[in-house]
Amino acid sequence: MPRPRKLRTVCCLPENDSFGPRNESFTDANTVRMSVDEYETIRLIDLEGLTQEECAVQMNVARTTVQSIYSEARKKIADVLVNRKWLQITGGDVVLCDGGNVFCGQRNCKREHCSRRLGNHPETDK
Repeated sequence: MPRPRKLRTVCCLPENDSFGPRNESFTDANTVRMSVDEYETIRLIDLEGLTQEECAVQMNVARTTVQSIYSEARKKIADVLVNRKWLQITGGDVVLCDGGNVFCGQRNCKREHCSRRLGNHPETDK
């Protein structure tokens, strides 16, 4: 029996969960599905500039797992851009950090920003 998949820690769900070319209809045939953990590796490595090792610590998984997730995410993004497909971000084996998670690393945590945007931050709910 295979080992159960470990939950990957992510700071925030994406604000927009689908992207696509103008004047193209959204169908299953022209849609690429990206998991939330693939989205998070792209955010951490390409946008925030973390190494794969730093990303692995923040997501609470092995570096080799991050390498695999990141590689698959980049292939999906290339497919979307080159072949004019829709990208839908959904699902994955993830758990949201609480903003103080020791694995989150604080430096690149977007949980507070996400909570404010969603209206769930104690300072903005007063």
